[in-house]
Amino acid sequence: MPQEASITELPECNQTVLPVSREETQQKLDRRSVAVSHIKPKDKYTIADRLEEQAENYSDRPFLIYGEQSLTYADVNRESDRLAHHLYLRGLKCGDVCAMALENRPEFYVAWFALVKIGAVVAFINTQISGRILKHAITASTAKLVLVGEECLENFCNTDSLPDDLSYLVIPDAEKPWATDLDSRFDHTLKQQLESVSDTPFPVEERSALTAESPTLLIFTSGTTGLPKAARYSHMRWMSSGDVMVETISATPEDVFYCCLPLYHGAAATAVTSTALAAGSAIAMRRKFSVRAFWEDICRYKVTVWQYIGEICRYILNKKPEADDKNHSLRIMMGAGLSTDVWQKWINRFGQIEIYEGWGSTEANTALINVDNYLGSCGRVPFWDKTNLRLVRYDVETEEHLRDENGFMIQCEPGEVGEAIGYIVDHPDIGAGRFEGYTSEQDTEKKILRDVFTPGDAYWSSGDLLRYDEDGYFYFVDRIGDTYRWKSENVSTQEVADALLDYQDAELINVYGVKVPEHEGRAGMAAIVMKSGVTFDADAFYRLTNEKIPRYAAPQFIRISNAADMTTTFKLRKVDLQKQGYNPAAFEDPLFVRDEANGTYAPYSKEVLHAAGFREFC
Repeated sequence: MPQEASITELPECNQTVLPVSREETQQKLDRRSVAVSHIKPKDKYTIADRLEEQAENYSDRPFLIYGEQSLTYADVNRESDRLAHHLYLRGLKCGDVCAMALENRPEFYVAWFALVKIGAVVAFINTQISGRILKHAITASTAKLVLVGEECLENFCNTDSLPDDLSYLVIPDAEKPWATDLDSRFDHTLKQQLESVSDTPFPVEERSALTAESPTLLIFTSGTTGLPKAARYSHMRWMSSGDVMVETISATPEDVFYCCLPLYHGAAATAVTSTALAAGSAIAMRRKFSVRAFWEDICRYKVTVWQYIGEICRYILNKKPEADDKNHSLRIMMGAGLSTDVWQKWINRFGQIEIYEGWGSTEANTALINVDNYLGSCGRVPFWDKTNLRLVRYDVETEEHLRDENGFMIQCEPGEVGEAIGYIVDHPDIGAGRFEGYTSEQDTEKKILRDVFTPGDAYWSSGDLLRYDEDGYFYFVDRIGDTYRWKSENVSTQEVADALLDYQDAELINVYGVKVPEHEGRAGMAAIVMKSGVTFDADAFYRLTNEKIPRYAAPQFIRISNAADMTTTFKLRKVDLQKQGYNPAAFEDPLFVRDEANGTYAPYSKEVLHAAGFREFC
């Protein structure tokens, strides 16, 4: 048996870049800090103003590329003006909320920018939801008008009890036209109405009440553990994020960004769009991510910058290698969730691309980014006095922060796992460090920790567990609630899943903890989606767990699932899986129990379960 080791040890691998000095890293971060402060909270400057400026600066340069279409900055600005006039005549005014549900296509941007020209707050609706969740999203947004792409109409038509005091304006979709009759709630006449609307510049005076700190977006959280929450985004925070990334990756008008993540999500709507707009770059769009089309699109559009999610990178790596895998234009990747193992394999196969792995969230008031291209890390804190981020000790068993004799939280030392939190800056002239919260004040207050290090201070609670090493490099560990305790050891579901990536027959492995009668803590369980045509090899999987992870971290139960329960932004849902546990009456998937005596995972039976020391699930 392999020697027992802590699952939180840093993985060994061939690093592409050695650690640089703390001073050198801080110089890069300082340049980002300067970019953050370009826009002040009270400035009379909005996203619409930036679009109009860039439409003058880069009028004939491509902004949006979609299939065979190419729209210039001037084209997008002009069509946005036209739609803004129409929406204004329909009664939409500055400060109103307008929800919109559209897939990735140029009309998404035209509608979005039309709304910001009016000064409306835009609520992005997940294009995959319907029923109770869709009704909740529309209600939580307090929208006065809803823009619905034809491609999303089925979701709305299949939802009972939609708010009937709202107007629903249909945005035509030439690729997915609606073929059947619609009830009177849905206005399907936009195309005809726009033919008689002027495309003259929409009057700036109509949004004159706005400042940079005014809210402009409502972006819903992924809803992995419950109903999504609507996070507020100000003009200032949105534009500043673009200014910062332009400085970070040295983006220019010659760059082409690739957008294959859904635009209703923060990664695409913020990181991609704000950076490309600030740089005067183009955005090549795809409706939905496709493994098959990924490198075809990169080469076809000469893409130089891509916003990734780690899980997507693993899907791409699963595709059969080609002789020309390193022959492409991609120079920059920025994103989150890229495991060390996948990162190394990506570089080995596709070449030395600069990877800017980061950590943060839509609502975060602090963030990390790996500006050194240091393998496996999501960022670095060279000097603690230069950041509002802190890492504090957290007990995953009691689900409480540890406190000292004075009742204050305790900062983590190198190697310790703790919750990342961000000091909330409350100053009228400073934008950085603000926590803009959610539309629900109750949800906002739940995310604020008070009296953390001194009486009266306030910190944003991320709900994420991280650790850092002696050089100040940070590593994502898990979400609070996903890390569990078994046999007196803390187990990170993310790290177990990453360690088992070498099981080549699996399409996806989702690890979680389940309650076991008469046992303390939670036992590990994995829901595995096998590749097409491949069956689960229980002996091989058992051997891999012994090679890669300590015994206490090995999954005790295996469930072979037909499909993964994921959000549309590739985040795994675990709540329902945890509730079902290892109860064979709750699902029809094949179930296996770890069999230490025979060195395998045995098909579930009461005899096998009892031999492993477990009782029936209850």
